[in-house]
Amino acid sequence: MKVYHYFRSSASYRVRIALNLKNLPHELEQIHLIKQGGEQLQAAFRAINPDGLVPALVDDDGHIVTQSLAIIEYLDEIHPTPPLLPANALDRAHVRAIALQIACDIHPLNNLRVLRYLTNDLKVEEEAKNTWYRHWCEQGLAALETTLNKDARTGKFCFGDTPTLADCCLVPQIYNAKRLKSDLSGMPTLLRINEACLALPEFARAVPEAQAEAE
Repeated sequence: MKVYHYFRSSASYRVRIALNLKNLPHELEQIHLIKQGGEQLQAAFRAINPDGLVPALVDDDGHIVTQSLAIIEYLDEIHPTPPLLPANALDRAHVRAIALQIACDIHPLNNLRVLRYLTNDLKVEEEAKNTWYRHWCEQGLAALETTLNKDARTGKFCFGDTPTLADCCLVPQIYNAKRLKSDLSGMPTLLRINEACLALPEFARAVPEAQAEAE
């Protein structure tokens, strides 16, 4: 299978983690989000994903799947071992809620195209843009810290002692938060889980700096 990605895209990062956890052979092809005005906006990639977003998965039968969480759940269904979602329906909802809190509530507000709109169209200064980023990132992660800290199902990872879909989403968001110098000092649970994840080779191989295209 083939994955169109960008080395620093957090959505792509999620999928790389999932592929590694499942030990699935795959080819990565970078779609550079900055160079040439953004390769994701060019006709060649728009033919794969009209939305012009990475990642996009082309499976072994040539089927195209977009949206990182949909890709990960698709992989989990066609390659169920090791599972990235718990067996119990309520626990699955809990893990999905964590993943969606990150992917739908935190990440979109600091996505590259949103930040570009702030600077290019609304003429927001760089520091004001970064303040915007940190505000929404810190607010969302603080809420997640509270959720995980009080839930008995939180273990070494977001859910129990094996990585799940939730961890695939958390680690890239923490990476982004640190890169933009967000204040994570009041989030010991998230930082502990992040460290536990990055100690695993499957997560370590997925970090942006480990990608062939890293700049």
